[in-house]
Parts: sequence; structure tokens; C-alpha cells
Amino acid sequence: MKRRFVTLDVFTTQRHAGNPLAVVLDSDGLDTAAMQAIAREFNLSETVFVSAPVDARHRAALRIFTPGQELPFAGHPTVGTAVLLALSDHAEGRGVDIVTLEEKVGLVPCAVAVTDAISGRAVFTLPKLPERLAQAIARADLARGLGLDEADIGFEGHEPSAFSGGVAYTLVPVADRDAVAKARPAGEAFERAFAAAPFPNAFVYCRQTQEAGHHYHARMFWPGAGVIEDPATGSAVAAFAGAVMAFDRPGDGEHRFVIEQGYEMGRPSQIVLELSVAGDALTSAQIGGGAVLVSEGVLL
Repeated sequence: MKRRFVTLDVFTTQRHAGNPLAVVLDSDGLDTAAMQAIAREFNLSETVFVSAPVDARHRAALRIFTPGQELPFAGHPTVGTAVLLALSDHAEGRGVDIVTLEEKVGLVPCAVAVTDAISGRAVFTLPKLPERLAQAIARADLARGLGLDEADIGFEGHEPSAFSGGVAYTLVPVADRDAVAKARPAGEAFERAFAAAPFPNAFVYCRQTQEAGHHYHARMFWPGAGVIEDPATGSAVAAFAGAVMAFDRPGDGEHRFVIEQGYEMGRPSQIVLELSVAGDALTSAQIGGGAVLVSEGVLL
């Protein structure tokens, strides 16, 4: 059976930037092993498989795979697929402003807007607010695992932490962009440093940004999932919302942050994080960005 696929660049407004995504349509009949094999073939950070929703009131059901494993939730697949479906619906004269996607983490509502025939934007509400994880985190081990000096770790009260907003991440603050640029998974030292983590990954960030108007600069490493480095990681930003609340303590009201990622890879990406705070507690969070079509084809 031939199956259509589309690729998009996500968390960007232009092609050949942001995070590439493959979306396989017509995925009915594919089992988990076949989906994993196809994801390895595309060899992108994530590949999405779209099928009919369980509940007809929802737009679609998604399964999301890295080259190495299935994820219950991920940000750039959610944004990219929501934009792709909105473009398809708009072309057929039945576009809507809100779509709900069924993912393994739960229901993910997305606000979508079509920009033109090949691009748009989507903002989704986190299906799960970030939860702090009880994970042993040693600064010296993190530094060795990332090829850094221990003095590079931390800034302005930010300390290493672990949160999950659907997928667990170890969040590693560093002093500046030079430290972010130096960071790399250092083989067995990386594996040892993250051995206690639910997933052996590292979201490395600093306050210093490359572009004016942005708020944080980041990189994400997850070699065990087949993702040495990811150009833009929405699920990591979902977890990072917990660190923003814990260390920056934004007051009651609405807050908007732009996280830049992928710059060291030549894939500049911009992820928008919006927080609603009441009574000094996070009440809701949204993640959004642009996506643009790049290619389409057929799996034989």
C-alpha cells in the first residue's frame, strides 16, 4: 500500500531552518515495528503517523517516533502536524481555528492559523503542566557528561533540575552562549551523568541570546533516542516551563518567552512559551511557532 508523506520545517517561518518533521498520512494498518522502521528511514528527530481519531469530534490521532523510540508527546510534531492539517482543511474550504489532536499523553488542543498555501502557525496548550522530578543531579557529573567545566554550570539562581511536561528532561543552565556552544555529549561520561534520569537527555540553556527580543538560548542532546542534537524541542520547553517558574518566579499574569534553539546546527528555531500564573502558581501554558511545507511524496 502506498502511503503519502509530507515534510515540514517547524518552529520557523522559512524553509531549511527550524526542525525538520516527517508526517506520514494514511498510516492505518502500520504496526509499531513498521512505524519505528519508517522513522529510522527518515532519520529525523521525529516522524509522525496520522490516523483517524478515536473520537470523531477530534481532528486526528498521532503517534510520534524518534529514530530510536516512540514518545507519548512532542512539541514540533504537534505544531507541524496541526499546521499541515489546517492547510489541508483550508484548501478544502473547511478550515477551523481550533483542532484537537489525540496523542498518547492525552488530548492536545491547538489553535491554528494559515499564513499562505504552504505555511502557518500553531499554538497548543500543554496537556500536562510541568512536574518536578526527584532526580539526583550532580553538577560535576553534568559538567563531565557535557564536556564542560563545573564553573560553567548555573546562572542567576538557576540550578540543574529535572521536569516533565509529558516527557522528562534534565535541564542544565550554563553561564553564557560560549558554554552552550561548548556543550556536547561526552560518550560514557554523558551516559553516567544521566543514568538516574527517566530519559538520558540534556536541555542546556542560558539567558544570553543571539537575537534581540529573545529570552533564552538552548541546545538539546538525546543520543540514546537517535537524536544527537535536536534543532527545536517543544516537549523540552514544556518541561523548561517548570524551571522558569522555579527559578525566575514570574508574578501573577500572562508571560511570553521566546526560546532560540538550533543556532549551532545552522537550523535557527524560535519556540514561543506562554505562561498563565495565578496565586504564584502556573495555571496553564502554551507552546507555539510557525511551520512551512518542504516536500511531499509516497512511501512504496
